[in-house]
Amino acid sequence: MTRSLFLLAVMFIASSLANAASRDTIKIVGSSTVYPFATVVAERFGKSTKFKTPVIESTGSGGGLKLFCKGIGISHPDITNSSRRIKQNEIDNCAKAGIEEIIEIKIGYDGIVIANSKKADVLALTKRQIFLALAPEIPHPNGAKQLIKNPNITWKDVDASLPNTKIEVLGPPPTSGTRDAFAELAMEGGCKTFKWLKDLKKENKKRYKAICRSVREDGPYIEAGENDNLIVQKLNANPKALGVFGYSFLVENSDSIQGSFVDGVLPTFENIAQGDYKVSRPLYFYVKKALIGTIPGMKEFLREFTADKTIGQDGYLTDKGLIPMPSGEYSQFRSAARKLSTLSGLN
Repeated sequence: MTRSLFLLAVMFIASSLANAASRDTIKIVGSSTVYPFATVVAERFGKSTKFKTPVIESTGSGGGLKLFCKGIGISHPDITNSSRRIKQNEIDNCAKAGIEEIIEIKIGYDGIVIANSKKADVLALTKRQIFLALAPEIPHPNGAKQLIKNPNITWKDVDASLPNTKIEVLGPPPTSGTRDAFAELAMEGGCKTFKWLKDLKKENKKRYKAICRSVREDGPYIEAGENDNLIVQKLNANPKALGVFGYSFLVENSDSIQGSFVDGVLPTFENIAQGDYKVSRPLYFYVKKALIGTIPGMKEFLREFTADKTIGQDGYLTDKGLIPMPSGEYSQFRSAARKLSTLSGLN
């Protein structure tokens, strides 16, 4: 880089930070799953400190990281919540916009729930059945190593033991971390039960992912946006439908909806915490280190969110459905929040 370009870059970042300094409220975007947890922390933070309550917008994990990585300044968010880990291309996009120091904080774990209204019976599904219901293409029923367009219309078409009801699954769009996790843990989990598809991963990883993580677009899977509360409302209106969302929304609405068994295990706090419920994922938030000391309350908010009283084994967020990390892992991220340690790369 020439000296003139370097000076221009320094001036740009300095100008952005100056603009950020004119804002006295932390701006947060991102995951709809992390949103309710972050909202509780933000409200407590605003009431118990001299700082203003952070403003939080639910944009989805992918949408949040896209906004986060656009730049440093008053018009860009300071923190983004995510129900999946940041990707390398997102780190690269951040760097291009002058965001080279990112603090990564894991807050705990969450389960991906496949739920329905309590007006209907509890469903017992396998990951294989979920894949056969929602994949665009599925293995030929005759056992041949070939794919056919998914012909399944009802759950009974998928498996004779399942109800003779139309497959209707309400879920988040591709920008959602919940959708990413559902595709990887549930859909791919079912796909891998077919040995020839599992073996394809070694031969052609791109083709394997395209088959195993895709969700059909011909009707049975209905994108319901980033608002998980809307999915819950629709389940109550249609007891024959299923919904895909985070465990915390099951906790909040346990009076009207219920989780399905997946491979014989119910999505309960204990089953997720012990690792018995396999459709679960970590939750994060990401912070621009350059704004620590510039936006009022940034350092203090990190401390509040990672305090033992918040995300520890008996933290107040566990009452909201957050599954706490093991003590060693918790200590690692609590330390990162206090030392303001930055992400050095993905491992």
